[in-house]
Amino acid sequence: VVVLGFDTETRPSFKKGVHHKCSLLQVSTENCCFLFRLNHIGLCPAVKRLLADNTVTKVGLAWRNDALGLHQLGEFEMGGFVDLQDMARKMGIEDQSLAKLYANVFGERISKREQLTNWERDVLDDHQKRYAATDAWACVQLYNEFKRMIENNDYQLVIVPEITTKNNEETIS
Repeated sequence: VVVLGFDTETRPSFKKGVHHKCSLLQVSTENCCFLFRLNHIGLCPAVKRLLADNTVTKVGLAWRNDALGLHQLGEFEMGGFVDLQDMARKMGIEDQSLAKLYANVFGERISKREQLTNWERDVLDDHQKRYAATDAWACVQLYNEFKRMIENNDYQLVIVPEITTKNNEETIS
């Protein structure tokens, strides 16, 4: 079964009431990621066909939000999408950000440093490209691992108290 990780990026706005359109669509396999510069090419027919394709499992995190951003660029059908937050919820996982899920499942950190950069630049820098590709790729990795864990009932939910530091004093919540 072909599994593709999906994510989008939108230029952040730091002014109230100012919103930007979706700039980038990332589509990843386990080995390769494609970055579609939607602010340059728009929601072209090939991308619409990919989004509608029911023969491919497409996975993303909080995908409904991404889909709303894509629908602002044009109409298309949504086919074969799985939201990782739904899978995590079924497993009892409450904190469902990509970085936290990846850290908890694989024990590795995903940097979110580039998240608030300008995704409408004429040329994305290497850090932006790596960040964008990693988010879509991580969705594939999480999907495969969640699926394995659910099929084999091979997981245990452990609630760890969160430790916060305030005025050099640790507090457990």
